Amino acid sequence: MAHFTPDFLEFFKELAPNNNKDWFDENRKRYHESIKKPFEDFVTAMINEMRKTDKSLNITYKDCIFRINRDIRFAKDKSPYKLNRSAAIAQGGKKDHASPGLYFEITPEHVRVYTGIHGPDKDQLLAVREEIADNQKEFDKIINEKKFKKVFGEINGEKNVRLPKELQEAGENQPLIYNKQFYVYTSFPPEIIFEEGVVKKLVDTYKIAEPFAKFLSKPILNLKS
Repeated sequence: MAHFTPDFLEFFKELAPNNNKDWFDENRKRYHESIKKPFEDFVTAMINEMRKTDKSLNITYKDCIFRINRDIRFAKDKSPYKLNRSAAIAQGGKKDHASPGLYFEITPEHVRVYTGIHGPDKDQLLAVREEIADNQKEFDKIINEKKFKKVFGEINGEKNVRLPKELQEAGENQPLIYNKQFYVYTSFPPEIIFEEGVVKKLVDTYKIAEPFAKFLSKPILNLKS
């Protein structure tokens, strides 16, 4: 089933040089017909595809889709609208910044699939670092798995200059322990959204990185229990 028309990408191409409320208001009906409703249906299809292997996923598209409005309170760029549509499909949806899940975005330049942790708090970060330190062989095996490395490449994230004393030796053996974030992504041409089977393709791509996501999830879930 095709969820999008070519106007999905065209809308954002036109929005880029006209990123203001007047233009958006003039094109609001078009936004609802070509962007908002199709993307909601697409995210619902993604959730349903993921539920085939994860029955515990109890969320709807409303829990997952990020607003198109930018937070411009502290930004130098006061453009009011994002030039993409994005969603986070995880147990906590878009509000859960620590539990790994499937995050994806569609822009006129690319479609990207991400997973990992981007905003852990202090306790969550320490728990993940300790998990890596205590299970370095398992972690190394996951991130060096041939297909994972080919599709997703390196682990991304900002790093700390220093580590707690008890983690310094482990950090010498596995420098990723210095990371404050642990995430990966891969990109596709934007035209993939018009292909039959794109929902399954994106979910299957995420599943390649699912062992990585589950490894990071474990210490965070243990904190909650």
